[in-house]
Amino acid sequence: MDPSTVTALLIGVVIVIALSVFFSFFPVMLWISAIASGVKIGIISLVAMRLRRVTPSRIVNPMIKATKAGLGLNINQLESHYLAGGNVDRVVNALIAAQRANIHLEFERAAAIDLAGRDVLQAVQMSVNPRVIETPIVAAMAKDGIEVKVRARVTVRANIERLVGGAGEETIIARVGEGIVTTVGSSASHKDVLENPDLISRTVLGKGLDAGTAFEILSIDIADVDVGKNIGAHLQTEQAEADKRIAQAKAEERRAMAVAHEQEMKARVVEMRALVVESESQVPLAMAEALRGGKLGVMDYMNLKNIEADTQMRGTIGKVSDNNPNNNHDNKSES
Repeated sequence: MDPSTVTALLIGVVIVIALSVFFSFFPVMLWISAIASGVKIGIISLVAMRLRRVTPSRIVNPMIKATKAGLGLNINQLESHYLAGGNVDRVVNALIAAQRANIHLEFERAAAIDLAGRDVLQAVQMSVNPRVIETPIVAAMAKDGIEVKVRARVTVRANIERLVGGAGEETIIARVGEGIVTTVGSSASHKDVLENPDLISRTVLGKGLDAGTAFEILSIDIADVDVGKNIGAHLQTEQAEADKRIAQAKAEERRAMAVAHEQEMKARVVEMRALVVESESQVPLAMAEALRGGKLGVMDYMNLKNIEADTQMRGTIGKVSDNNPNNNHDNKSES
């Protein structure tokens, strides 16, 4: 290859690289677009954005939209919001939507809402077009013990002034559910709720449930009302079953105490019998000792034996008479 050709190729490559570096560092086309749209910004400002690690297109393109919409913003506001971690394009779109809807919204408040983690554009759209939140089925019990299942639809509108620090949809749903439970629970009968479901709406709306939230409740409509279980009867049945078990446990306790008392008495009888047997076994010894000591004479001992024999004979005769009632009847007849 000719040396002059190689030199020309090298020069061309160097020029291409230099132009690529120049246009990547100096966004000339973006600067031209900004100037053509009426945005007053210098090429040096765009280069400074590069040095501050800011993507110029993320600032210039929203600035072009804001200028065309007549918002009166400046580059420093958008750049500071970008450096804070905000979404510049979404904030500008929200400001434009608010202006078209005749909603007063300043850049500082929109930026604060965006930095708070909320979708400021969606909030503006909800201010113009209210949103319907459907609650899950809420089960409550009336005073007559019948369960009532209610599902409601809550129409809300975003409150721009309370978006920063205001509670979200979960709080609205929880408060509406609490209001439904309170209203149904204060009703004397479940039939009252079925006849007048708007009673729930009026009661819940009167509580001011949107206080401290990022929304304004426009209406609460009862979508569905169903009758559930007879919880009162079920609770009474469970209470009766519990009372039955308690009574059975007390009866079993008394039975166990009676069995224990019976066993104790049997043990005492056995113990007394053992004492009697032991005492009877000591009688002959005592009598022998009395005979040896002269405290009991022979005649006394013989009289005692006669008395025992006579007593034993009388007992035998009595048993025979009890076993033969016919003989007794014959004896009475003969007599």
